[in-house]
Amino acid sequence: MQNIFRRKSVAHILKEAAEGHTDGHGAGSMNKVLGVRDLTFMGIAAIVGAGIFSTIGKASFDGGPGIVLLFLFVSVACGFSALCYAEFASMVPVSGSAYTYSYVAFGEVIAWIIGWDLLMEYAIGNIAVAISWSDYFTTLLNGFGLHIPEYLTMDYWTAKDMLSPEAKAAWLNAPTIGGLKVICDLPAFLITFVITAIIYVGIKESKRSTNAMVILKMAIIVLVLVAGAFYVQPANWEPFLPNGIGGVLSGTAAVFFSYIGFDAISTTAEECRNPQRDLPKAMFNSLIICTIVYVLIALVLTGMVSYKELNVGDPLAFVFSAMHNKYANYIAGVVAVSAVIATASVLLVFQLGQPRIWMSMSRDGLLPPIFARIHPKYKTPSFSTVLTGLVVGIPALFLNLQVVVDLTSVGTLFAFVLVCGGILRLQQQRKKAMHLRGADIIDEHGEKEKVPESKFKIPYINSKWIVPLMFLVAIMLFLKYYPGGLSGFFDFKDDKGVVTWHIIREKVPYLIFTAVFAITAIFSFLKDFSLVPVLGFLCCSYLLCESGTSNWERFLIWLVIGLVIYFLYGIKRSKLANKPVV
Repeated sequence: MQNIFRRKSVAHILKEAAEGHTDGHGAGSMNKVLGVRDLTFMGIAAIVGAGIFSTIGKASFDGGPGIVLLFLFVSVACGFSALCYAEFASMVPVSGSAYTYSYVAFGEVIAWIIGWDLLMEYAIGNIAVAISWSDYFTTLLNGFGLHIPEYLTMDYWTAKDMLSPEAKAAWLNAPTIGGLKVICDLPAFLITFVITAIIYVGIKESKRSTNAMVILKMAIIVLVLVAGAFYVQPANWEPFLPNGIGGVLSGTAAVFFSYIGFDAISTTAEECRNPQRDLPKAMFNSLIICTIVYVLIALVLTGMVSYKELNVGDPLAFVFSAMHNKYANYIAGVVAVSAVIATASVLLVFQLGQPRIWMSMSRDGLLPPIFARIHPKYKTPSFSTVLTGLVVGIPALFLNLQVVVDLTSVGTLFAFVLVCGGILRLQQQRKKAMHLRGADIIDEHGEKEKVPESKFKIPYINSKWIVPLMFLVAIMLFLKYYPGGLSGFFDFKDDKGVVTWHIIREKVPYLIFTAVFAITAIFSFLKDFSLVPVLGFLCCSYLLCESGTSNWERFLIWLVIGLVIYFLYGIKRSKLANKPVV
């Protein structure tokens, strides 16, 4: 049986990148046109989207004004992960993101798992964004007196349920072909088609489109902040935590979904002029700018109206409409336009990222060679880009995926956990090599290779005492504040006194996290782990617990399907097959 943990050599990756990949179908190298500003704009484009124009409303309704604490917590967790991404991006400046990084740190099967996970994350997330864009666009057109028939703006099952006037109209008015009602979300498909066409014809066109959309939507957000400040009533910020910390944390998945843009820009490494310098800078720039924007927007929203009124799909437009002022109504219209632009920019960045992951996996032999085909004129992964458009556009016609934000967050957090763990593994390799008075290891070709080094390195802080102390403090706080303490947590009975699987199922993730936290604390003490990647690992592991067990179950089903494909195809056709094992 082939070794499923064979690693990808950093030296070999860099050699391939320097020579330019070729696939037998088209020219090898891609256009290197992206700088720090372009990458920062791409990060902002992906982060400032549906989160700020839609999901922030529901999160504010659940958490009250205290939702700003969740934004800060999630930004810190992402910041730890971003540092790890930055070190990997500087070390391995090629496309592939967490997939390539895991290949270097853990080996092939883990790389396949995270690559397969990223494909789900991008595809399902993009379907949700396309559907969201359709909703904004339809509402905007209605505001101008232009009406698209309801049966062309939603999915079949939503219309069939007839839970809203729009759904009822769609079901009753839809034409019938062969006894089947024709109901689909046509705008969602069309925006996916347009975005795919832009990405297909070149990175320059994608860059220009992204930059223009980011400048416009950031200008509108500044307008919202300045105008909204005049309507803020500090009394609306009381109580600050109406539903406690639990209410704030209930919005974890929706908020985290808004922050994953820096993961997407790491897939464009081969199109950067200086990826080892520019990618880390862009990741931090976009994360810092977007955190400030999200916190300010949350304060303005919850200050303009009571948090109890914010359970709406278009919170920014809603708060201005609620002011009943002609100027406020004008701003609400501007917000509606910017929501369409902002959502399109998110779709563009993530549609840009997915084909490059297909391409990286194909180059390694884990997918058929056609996925790595580079267009001879446009220098883009042509087949993968078209396939991505179809994989997103066709389901967007027919599906209503309200839960995909949570599912996408699970996939992203899993990727972040592996990237943070990968940095810890490489740091231990360096330490072991130095202890043996030689920094040489054997790569997959049986040749000596230096332990991977990065131009950007995370500052080392010894976690020997800090992490174990954090674990003890966490246990003490849990015992003090959890209702019923330890016995309360292990009480799996419902209101009728019957032990139910549902209650057990909801607590399993927290038991797993406790075990992971304890093991991490022990190894931090024994191995002197670096604090930053450990904190990133723990924060993202905890956020996984808050993502819901049903999402974990769907995610695990997807991974099982991926492993079946790997053992039927990838393990035999991998370019590392029959090579010496590291």
